[in-house]
Order: sequence, then structure tokens, then C-alpha cells
Amino acid sequence: MPTHSDTAPTWIPGACPHDCPDRCSWQVKIEDGAAVELVGDKLQPFTRGVLCAKVDHYLDRVYSPDRVLHPLKRVGAKGDGEFERVGWDEAIADVAARLRRLIDRHGATTVLPYSYMGTQGIVQTSSLDRRFFARLGATRLERNICASTAGRGIVATLGATTGMLPEDIAHSRHIILWGTNTVVTNLHLWPFIRQARAAGATVVVIDPLRTRTAAQADWHLRPLPGTDAALALGMMHVIVNEKRYDKDYVERHTLGFDRLCARLDDYPPERVAAITDLPADDVVRLARAYADTQPSAIRVLVGMEHHAHGAMAFRTIACLPALVGAWRHRGGGIVDFTAKPHYQALNVAGAEKRNLEDRSIRSVNMVQLGEALTSEAMAPPIHALIVYNSNPAVIAPNLNRVRAGLAREDLFTVVNEQFLTDTARYADYVFPATTQVEHLDLLWSWGHTYVTLNRPAMAPLGEAAPNTEFFRRLAAALDLQEADLYESDASLVRTALDSDHPYLDGVTFERLWEHGWAPLNLPADWRPFANGDFPTPSGKCEFYAEHLQAAGLDPLPTFEPANESPAGDAALAARFPLLLMTPKTPLHFLNSSYANLPRHLRAEPEPRLDIHPADAASRGIADGDPVRVFNDRGAIHLRARLADRVRPGVVAVPFGWWKAHAPAGALANTLTADGLSDLGGGGDWHDTLVQVSRDEASHTAPLRNGQMG
Repeated sequence: MPTHSDTAPTWIPGACPHDCPDRCSWQVKIEDGAAVELVGDKLQPFTRGVLCAKVDHYLDRVYSPDRVLHPLKRVGAKGDGEFERVGWDEAIADVAARLRRLIDRHGATTVLPYSYMGTQGIVQTSSLDRRFFARLGATRLERNICASTAGRGIVATLGATTGMLPEDIAHSRHIILWGTNTVVTNLHLWPFIRQARAAGATVVVIDPLRTRTAAQADWHLRPLPGTDAALALGMMHVIVNEKRYDKDYVERHTLGFDRLCARLDDYPPERVAAITDLPADDVVRLARAYADTQPSAIRVLVGMEHHAHGAMAFRTIACLPALVGAWRHRGGGIVDFTAKPHYQALNVAGAEKRNLEDRSIRSVNMVQLGEALTSEAMAPPIHALIVYNSNPAVIAPNLNRVRAGLAREDLFTVVNEQFLTDTARYADYVFPATTQVEHLDLLWSWGHTYVTLNRPAMAPLGEAAPNTEFFRRLAAALDLQEADLYESDASLVRTALDSDHPYLDGVTFERLWEHGWAPLNLPADWRPFANGDFPTPSGKCEFYAEHLQAAGLDPLPTFEPANESPAGDAALAARFPLLLMTPKTPLHFLNSSYANLPRHLRAEPEPRLDIHPADAASRGIADGDPVRVFNDRGAIHLRARLADRVRPGVVAVPFGWWKAHAPAGALANTLTADGLSDLGGGGDWHDTLVQVSRDEASHTAPLRNGQMG
């Protein structure tokens, strides 16, 4: 494989590493071995040379003076962030020795990995690390914090998350953006929506929050959080009762229509209006427009999955396109995750060596890290935690419990990171990780159908090493002999590309090395369910799903309020009457990434509580007042922002700030629930209830000039 030193091109192709549907291709300019410029690749047909505000200044991250560039050993108390520099050999040897002692005493399940998509490539996210922990016999981590709930809900109806090609939304004439802030979190889809709109399409946003996307829509509906399934059932009630459904498609390609109709009798517009707090006329209007205007498309992302019944919401919404025959048309159906075609085509299982996983070994859902680290029921307890590609001390729900676990003196914590994150401050050892311009990776996308190779554009700074190299060195220090633990990064890329799937025809290592990206080999007019052929047990879109009944779940679409909601637990709601939403910071952070960099902090200087003026007035709160937001899990102190961005009964606190950069450590996940959603998926934190009061003894720092602008 050629390297920078022997080819020395001026521009090196690569791609953004982040957990985002857009997967932007970029080019890095190298002069004298240093990266001096990073720009979007204008030739990539989907991302078209545009980078978001988070990534446009990625080199600030690479060359930040705060980067961890050498191994660090803790010398202060956990959480204080006091470390001394040590050598790699000394650090990795001590880590291995301590792991051996813990494993000899408690067994290998005393070790828990914790990672997610801080770097979202096959090589640096899920290759040697998966092999390492499988060979070790560590406790398995269920990485379900995002997308799994939505995916399982859609699979229950359609058999797969396969949907429309994202670009085909340009052919749609009625577009529903359901629970997605597309302009901000899926920037490169918006030009295709604009193209559809120029041809006459109507754009509807369904979101409890008034987002940037909602502000640009033709129509914005604001249901109560967690009531999306009821709204979809109400739409179907109208469509069926007014005979606006596609009878031929329903008869040929769906299962359980008669049973669905019986269920829909329970969801007339008037009842749905009472559940969602939307006007009944709006439910009727939406249903008629969706059914009558073809091609109609629904774009869903993960925002509404984080409820106790999130999977059922996605399952219910997934019934709509089959009911109206939208799948027949180019531009009709659901625009969903595009990960499925990538995972069908690429040999991801070979890169991970999934055959090594012993599924009889216990597992921990990453949503419930706090419980795993503090519960007396864990036998043996988790005594060793290895964290990479994640920052659970910020992003995990029920944060006080997570931090209590991380503070345990008997917990040996190792973190592989680029910066001294909130999680790294609790570590016994911190190892320096490379950034995207310093390592090789192969990247898939959950928002488009292009495979991308990220070439290392420059040598790693300091002693930083890729995630894969960290695990090679740790495996060697533990004297693990299996050859598959030492496969090179280039070989791992070739392993992932070693597939005879037709989607990968023409996508070779050499082509990717030269150009950076290549499209999956899909037909231009790709309508996966135009003639049915759903990959369900019946081969049809399953309005009635027997496999759900066998699992003890309702086989039909339904709506259930969450326990922690005004409709679910009256006593709890009396104490904590406001629903809390914790959206992503609009533009400048991605989860907790970039939340420590000066440029991004200037743009997003502090989190604030969005509260409706009516809710604020009843509490004596004015715009800019310090407030206390609290429930039984904790309390945070920050400033109020009165606006119509939230509807009455709902408040919002964006998440992503690190404790050191948020006034009084006001982290949204201090308050969030860590229950699990239905179908064994992710978390229910958008069901969280809180109370808000004016904070007479303010804990927030004085405002800087312009900070509340």
C-alpha cells in the first residue's frame, strides 16, 4: 500500500468520521508533512463539497494544544483530571498486569468495553476491538443507544430498514419530515427536498420543537412527545374510513388489513387529538394530503425513538406507505437508514470476526452503564472498564449514577482518546488516539449509498496511535497469540471489501485509494417494494405480525403512553409536570465532540432551558432568569430562554456540553431516565419528567457580553 512518504500527493482523499447520516467526503492538503487545509470533495455526488459547521474547521481539532499526545497516568483523585506523562511501554505493561490480576480473581467478565460511534469506520470502530474482547471473554456490550429501536420497529413491519434512496426524495410530491431536524442534522438531504419543492412538493414537519427545519416547512405539526404512534393511527383511520387507501396494493402486498381496520376503530381523529394535543382537523387534513398526493415520502431519523414505546412508533409509521401504495412510485415510501445495503455488501462480519462472539456470556446495554457500574446484582462486578470512541460521562443517561460508578476506587478505567474528556478525567490511564487525518479507515453511511476510504494524510502527532494499534499493543502485552488480533489496517480494509455481493461490483481497494469514494452498485430507479417482496416471514408488509405476538407483544400497531409521562403516571406527573426533551446542540457540537474547542464554544457558549412563555409565567420566570430544573435523579442550574420553540408542557435542554464548560456543570443527562425502550432497543430518556423553578440562589456564572443573543 502506498504511503504519504513515498507518493506525497498534494491532496489526500478522506471522509468525516462522525455519527451522522451525511458521511461527507473531504480532501486534505498537505505541505511539508503537515495538514494545512481541509475542504469538502466537490465531486462527491451526495455531499457536493459542503461541510457542516462542526467539521469545516476539523484541523482545529487535529492541532489543538489540548490534544492528548502521550500516555497519561492518573496521579490525583478520580474526576480531577490530574495526570503525569508516562511511556507507552510502561503504561501498556501496567494495564496488562492489572487486567491479568482482575481476571485471575474475578474472571474475564469483570472487564467491560464501552464504545460507540465517536469514530464511525469499520476499521477503527469495530474490528480488532471486537476480536480482542471476544478472545478475552469480556462482558459483551449491547451498543443500542441509537438507531436500534427505530430499526427494530421498522423491521417488525417491513422486514428490513431498506427504504427509498435518499436522492429520490427529489421525485416526491408530499414529504413528511417526521422527528428529524433535516436542515441541521442531515444537511445534504435538504437540497434534494428543495428540488422537490421547486417541482411543487409540499413539506410537512412533525416535531414537538420548532426547529430550523420546521421554520422552513410549509406546515409544522407539534404533537406531544411520544405520541407519534397515535398520530399515525389517526391518519390511517381517516385513510381507511374515507377509502383513500390503495386497495390493490393492500390486497396483494400486505398482511392483516382486516385486523388493522378493527384496531383503527379505536383511533378516530377526536381521540387522537386528545392524545397528541393536535386539532382533530389537522389529523384529517394530514391524512388526506398524504394519501392523495403521490409520490408521498416520509423521512424518519432517530429523534423519536428514545421513548419507552419508540419501536412501536416506528412500526406504526412504517405501515403508512403500504396502506396508500406509496412504494409503487419513485419518490414514494420511507427514507430510512441506508446502512442495510452497506452491511449487505461489505464483509463487516469478517472484519469483526463475529464468529468469535460467545453469546452465552452476559451482556450490558450501554444505555444502563450507571446501573452496570453500581448495581450490587452484578456478579462478578465490573472491575475494569475500557472506553474508546465514546464519552459516557456526558452522553449516557442518568448521569449522576454513571459518574458515581466511574468514581469507584476499585474500578480500573482505561480510556483511549484525543482529548481529556469528562470520562478521561476518571481514568487510571489515558492513551492518545489519532484523529481522522492520521489513520486509515473504511466508512459506510446510514444516510447515503457511497462507500468511502479515509486515507491517512499525515503522520500521527506525538505518540498518538489508531484504535487498532492500541488493541494490538494491549493484546501483545497480555501475551495473546491469535494472529487475527494483529491484522494490519490495510488488511482489515481488504477483508471488509472481500465480498461477492453485487452491490459491491466495481468497488475495489485500488479505486477507493485513488478516488476516495464509490457508489454501491444499485439501480438508479430503486423501488425495493414496488411489487411487494418484503423480507418479512410472510413476504408482505405485516400490519399484523405474528412474531410480535409470539414475543408477548401486541401484534398490531398501537399506542401506549410511557409510565414516566403525564398520561402514564399521574402521581409522578403531579410532582414533575413538564416533559423534558434533550435535543442535540443545533450546529456546533456533535454529541459531545467539539464541545471543548474554543471556536465551537464561542458559537455555543452555554446550554439554556427553552420554556414556553405560559409555563414560565406560572412559575414567575422571565427571559434570562436563572432556573433550577430537577427531578428525583438530580438537578441542574442554568438560564431560561422564553420562546415558542417548545410547546406548553414541554421544556428542552440541549446535551453535549462537558462539565467544565457548562455553567454549574449543567448537563442535561443528569436528569434523563435510563430505562429501555420496547423490542429490546435503546433508551427512554425523552420520556423524562421534570419540574422547573426560578433559582433564587443562582449557581450560574455571570453572563458574558452577548451571551444571551
